[in-house]
Amino acid sequence: MTTTTELLKTPLHKLHIDAGATMVDFVGWEMPLHYGSIIEEHRQTRSSGGFFDVSHMGRLRFTGRHARRFLDRVCTRQILGMEKGAVRYSLVCNEQGGCRDDVLVYCFDEDDYLMVCNASNRTKLLEHFARERGEMVFKLDDQTRSTAMVAVQGPKVMDAVSALSREIPSLKRYRFVEKSLMVVKLIVSRTGYTGEDGVEVILGATMAPLALKMLLKDKGDASAVIKPCGLGARDTLRTEAGMPLYGHEISEDLDPLSAGLDFAVKLDKGTDDERAGRFIGQDALIAIKAKGVTRKLVGVVLEGRRCARQGMAVMHGDSAIGSVTSGCMSPTLEKPIAMAFVPPESAAPGTQLLIDLGREKAAAQVVPLPFYKAPPRS
Repeated sequence: MTTTTELLKTPLHKLHIDAGATMVDFVGWEMPLHYGSIIEEHRQTRSSGGFFDVSHMGRLRFTGRHARRFLDRVCTRQILGMEKGAVRYSLVCNEQGGCRDDVLVYCFDEDDYLMVCNASNRTKLLEHFARERGEMVFKLDDQTRSTAMVAVQGPKVMDAVSALSREIPSLKRYRFVEKSLMVVKLIVSRTGYTGEDGVEVILGATMAPLALKMLLKDKGDASAVIKPCGLGARDTLRTEAGMPLYGHEISEDLDPLSAGLDFAVKLDKGTDDERAGRFIGQDALIAIKAKGVTRKLVGVVLEGRRCARQGMAVMHGDSAIGSVTSGCMSPTLEKPIAMAFVPPESAAPGTQLLIDLGREKAAAQVVPLPFYKAPPRS
């Protein structure tokens, strides 16, 4: 007899159903793929505003005497010295320098932090943290199910949310603020994953549907500034923005240096201030840096209309030299784009390559990442 595991539902599940979403299984969560058209939702985000339910992402709260010290042990970015209200992008690595996950760390105080991680890695990270905590004293509270999280992205979003708070539009990038909307407590950050400006909001699960209906009060109107968007558009948006996705550009077998994430790795951690300590995987990454990476993540634009998919071979002449990590038809550029790992000698912009699409090979050219940058706000 076989049993099926019921999919987890976010606090906004009914909102998605009422809006006519096509729901899919995404790493054990029932999530909206789209509400009718991935392309229209992509363009809505680029031109105005898109609302994404990202409540499936893990939210882990670390509090207590050794909370900061532990995070410095498991994170590649330095947590020591973070200011209250700051957010830092970091990696959690294994001993070989591969990526267990990429995460965002929010600093509430010197002994109070929130880590946002990928849904697919939440359980793995919790097990990893349990093994690594040793005698360090801190509390780890998995708040994923007790909270909701949404991302609102697009060029008109900051003007729209100014009606809720005048403070939010002045929030700097990679900062957050705690606010109250009526009786609802909100954590509002400004990080982004689409290449557009906007905010992320974390709030209690029970009050989330009511609070967010206020934000999306005009979602049924054709001229709505902000409309709900699904995972499909989120993926094409992040690909245009050159953002890594776990399982594609980073994984347990892919190191952050090869993926161009050097900015999130402090290789001299613990040297300037020994209180920061060394992180797991630091020695391996130092060795990789010293030897030089054997592959680099690049952007490529394909000729024709066929798209490259993950795992397809990147060719130079008749030789396979790399592989595609992500690919799509870019709704903004209206041409096929992809990210791929290739040898450093083939990574310069302008390099001509081929992508093996199966029945045919498509000519491709290396281009700088990201493929798309949002125009500056006026």
